[in-house]
Amino acid sequence: MNRTHSALLSFMGIAALGGCGSALGAANEVVIGDIDDLSGNYADVQGQGGIEAIKMAIADFGGTVLGRKIVLLTADHQNKPDVGASKAREWADQNGLNMLIGGSNTGVSIAMAKVAGAKKVPFFAVGAGGSSLTNEDCTPYTIHYSYDTTSLANGTASTIVKAGGKTWYYITADYAFGTQLQNAASKVVEASGGKNLGAVRAPLGASDFSSFLLQAQGSGAQVLGLANAGEDFSNSLKAANEFGLTKSMKPAALLAFINNIHSLGLKSAQGLYLTTSFYWDLNDETRAFSKRFFEKMKAEPTMDHAGVYSATLTYLKAVKAAGTTDPEKVMAELHRAKINDMFAKGGYVRADGVMVHDMYVMQVKSPQESKYPWDYYKLVKQMKGEEAFGPITGLCPSARR
Repeated sequence: MNRTHSALLSFMGIAALGGCGSALGAANEVVIGDIDDLSGNYADVQGQGGIEAIKMAIADFGGTVLGRKIVLLTADHQNKPDVGASKAREWADQNGLNMLIGGSNTGVSIAMAKVAGAKKVPFFAVGAGGSSLTNEDCTPYTIHYSYDTTSLANGTASTIVKAGGKTWYYITADYAFGTQLQNAASKVVEASGGKNLGAVRAPLGASDFSSFLLQAQGSGAQVLGLANAGEDFSNSLKAANEFGLTKSMKPAALLAFINNIHSLGLKSAQGLYLTTSFYWDLNDETRAFSKRFFEKMKAEPTMDHAGVYSATLTYLKAVKAAGTTDPEKVMAELHRAKINDMFAKGGYVRADGVMVHDMYVMQVKSPQESKYPWDYYKLVKQMKGEEAFGPITGLCPSARR
């Protein structure tokens, strides 16, 4: 399914649900909204696959909670903070929004978090990485669910420095996410005894990385830190291979997804270290979920796909346990509950809104090591949640105690 078609289907879905956005609809329904990138740089990371994963979770829950039908609204934020915030506000004011899932762009998610906080709507940030969402940009209603820039850096950057990659130069996505990811990795590099030699900022959706790669090459660094994601990650690594840069610098995938590895191919991606919260082939539970997802999307799920499935179920379980959709009572339940499913074991939402769970440092296999389709990763290290996400920083003024 192409992106234009996906976006059109999403729009049609909103139109079809528009009639139930009344006060009557709000009383008789539990409304979940998903605002994500359905047509841009991150569309393949979460996008339409995320919508399908949420639908799977709603169906698995039974389609109702507290005797009320569960409905899903979807929209494309187009990587524009004002679009995401406007849609979130519209749904809260007109459609009885009970839960918001926001994905794939930190700047947009910060804007949506502010709206959700003001409207007292539980907001699950799944695809956005910026750790400021649970620090200086936190609200009492935000849960950062799948990963953040802190956990990604604690996995990948730490592993590469320990393996000998001491000097780093970054190609950084030129917005909040890239800045926060570079900063997190830089701190880990220095704390591990390495040195940061510089960085260049590349616009979101850049079509040509040659000038950025030349600057990286000129730095003399051992490691090329790719502080980007989605198509930007794939395109920058592809270009680095074509330039022959990977012969003199070791690329570091500070945020990469399995669909990126699939599109790059093992020949180009082999040896990469990356950190993930989910891998389809990790155990029987992950394989069972992924088999069902694959039947729908003809691709293995990314950690974002698995994350939105888990987040949807976690919210619905909290509503059932609380016996209400009242946001205060649901948030209190979310901060009490343990999360045990195919995505997380013993996961919990701590005071600042971070969902603490284990993370996995992986290395991409060589073509010779891969034994079957999508057999791409080998486990290097399983990090306990407390190690991955680090301690509470104290930067979230609204942390729930």
